[in-house]
Amino acid sequence: MNDSLQSIEYEVALLVRLITANNPKLGSLDRSEYLILSELLRNGPIGINEIAHQLLLNISTASRQVSNLETKSYVKRYPDANNGRISLIEITKSGLEVLERVQKARYTVYGEILKNWKQEDIEQLDKLMNRLNADFKHWGQG
Repeated sequence: MNDSLQSIEYEVALLVRLITANNPKLGSLDRSEYLILSELLRNGPIGINEIAHQLLLNISTASRQVSNLETKSYVKRYPDANNGRISLIEITKSGLEVLERVQKARYTVYGEILKNWKQEDIEQLDKLMNRLNADFKHWGQG
């Protein structure tokens, strides 16, 4: 096996673990809440099917997670004017406020972690992480 592939696999697994272990420092939203609210901020309002598609979730998981956010009043549903059989999901003011708070906490943590990195290294990491996630998403849908 390629040593670089072994190292990348391990480092990604370790990164996920370190982020999970430090979650209290990264804000009050769990990973699924954070990703759904972020998706709604970027592309909302959208339906459950689109949320599931964008985040590679099955429909029942996406629906359950959205219901949880709805219970917390972070999102609201309303009928799609173009197709009454579909509900659109939209981030609420309180959902936006909590997301912005969590993003600020996360940006602060990442700023502290990367404070000794050169700007060009940060930009390269950004490009490579975007590429890795895009390739994983494409692979997962293939």
